[in-house]
Amino acid sequence: MQTTKRYVSRLTRQTLALVLAGGRGSRLHDLTKWRAKPAVPFGGKFRIIDFPLSNCINSGIGQVGVITQYKAHSLIRHIQRGWSFLRAEMDEFVELLPAQQRIETSWYSGTADAVLQNLDIIRSHNPEYVLILAGDHVYKMDYGTMLAAHVESEADITVGCIEVPLKEASAFGVMAVDDDLQITEFSEKPEHPRSMPGDPEKALVSMGIYVFSTRVLQEELLKDHKQDDSSSHDFGKDIIPSVIKRLRVTAFPFRDPVHNKVAYWRDVGTVDALWQANLELIGVSPDLNMYDSEWPIWTYQEQLPPAKFVFDDENRRGTAVDSMVAGGCIVSGAQVRHSLLFSQVVVHSYSDVQDSVIFPDVEIGRHCRIQKALIDRGCRIPEGTRVGFDVREDRKRFFVSPNGVVLITPEMLGQDYPHGL
Repeated sequence: MQTTKRYVSRLTRQTLALVLAGGRGSRLHDLTKWRAKPAVPFGGKFRIIDFPLSNCINSGIGQVGVITQYKAHSLIRHIQRGWSFLRAEMDEFVELLPAQQRIETSWYSGTADAVLQNLDIIRSHNPEYVLILAGDHVYKMDYGTMLAAHVESEADITVGCIEVPLKEASAFGVMAVDDDLQITEFSEKPEHPRSMPGDPEKALVSMGIYVFSTRVLQEELLKDHKQDDSSSHDFGKDIIPSVIKRLRVTAFPFRDPVHNKVAYWRDVGTVDALWQANLELIGVSPDLNMYDSEWPIWTYQEQLPPAKFVFDDENRRGTAVDSMVAGGCIVSGAQVRHSLLFSQVVVHSYSDVQDSVIFPDVEIGRHCRIQKALIDRGCRIPEGTRVGFDVREDRKRFFVSPNGVVLITPEMLGQDYPHGL
């Protein structure tokens, strides 16, 4: 056991991680109108980007580059504030890599192009392996085990994969593998995804996680770059499908190492998925354990007072039941049920909040009835507002998701977005 730990540790020290965090996340609608998807809040006090970054640190990977592009101000601000604790003298860093037109006089045109345009930075760090991560998924994963599998299988490229219901697979890269987990087919977002052998209800899909031997990465990026208009310069659409016949490309199934079952992984790319994944955390034993001291999720830690619940009158009692409430919140003579309140949320007297996710710095006025809502940062909900009871009325003012979640942003209320969104 000790030998394995040292082996994985050696591999992680020879690895540079690149987090692709430039995506717009258009399926989140107004939530990503002024911020990149990885900067969207999650879990009461975190942002989505904190999960892949924490996985790197907890896996022993101390050299991380974050590639940004789309409306990155709040993302950059968050990383500067929350991820400056690494020790430069130990050659540890989380480095921001905005689009700088280092190779082309254009912005990043795809995930592979984003890495290509930072090829000189990769060379300067001289890693043995490059771990490429999506910055917009929520999960906990020890990348050391994937690196070890990459080396042991003598792979050129290893793709992290997970089982998903077949009906959801068309949103991902779908793969087929042989008995040695070598990828034999790969199709990006197919209209009719292929099911797994022996399980017609599931498909094996890419998690957007790739381990490359550095030499292979450089060669394939430069080959793809020469394709000009015939390539979209994307790993899933172009790089992986083009190499599976001539290189050893293996799959790494992401499973819970304790229970040997499919591990927790969420693509919170829609309003419904984001709302549901947040509320799942409230459960008695959620699949994502946020209280795991052995695998902490790091973030920018605001200095806030404890949450407070005030008034205990018969019709004016500050309570939160079956909920998570972050620091700095005040529930003043209001009822909160099965909801997640991020930091510094104020719910005023006689209001009722149910089945809702409330982002930071929201103020809910008196006599409000809020149900099945996702309220963006900085909203000031006027007194007497009713949300989630009349879908036709809600659609006149707000966005209503296919599953009936009501998304409210400051702009929808005629209010300015807060600084540091």
